Amino acid sequence: MANLPRRIIKETQRLMQEPVPGISAIPDDDNARYFHVVVAGPDGSPFEGGVFKLELFLPDDYPMSAPKVRFITRIYHPNIDKLGRICLDILKDKWSPALQIRTVLLSIQALLSAPNPDDPLANDVAELWKINEPEALKNARDWTRKYALGN
Repeated sequence: MANLPRRIIKETQRLMQEPVPGISAIPDDDNARYFHVVVAGPDGSPFEGGVFKLELFLPDDYPMSAPKVRFITRIYHPNIDKLGRICLDILKDKWSPALQIRTVLLSIQALLSAPNPDDPLANDVAELWKINEPEALKNARDWTRKYALGN
């Protein structure tokens, strides 16, 4: 922790003391810029009941540039591709140093509640989401059961 910017130390402490409901973010023992994140699938979403592992990494120039975040657990979602990359404006052009790790985690949680097939990263998933939403929701529930339950 010694050579970390104060900002990261403060954000990390706050995440530990006031965790975001449904999300845990624990800094790695060997690298305090690397977080092991677990997001619970939001109630009422096709991801409900799922436990999704992500990794979050703070680049050297954080907070001037956005954290790098990736899903490790497979998920069927129009804004998350097979490699776990996330299409989210605040992780790209809408990033601002005023935002925090906490904001990013809340935004990812919100994305699970409200997928946006109009800004897709997984085009095949987004396509199905638009043409046949019940089928897409069923796939999302199936994947959640298959990859995100109890592991």
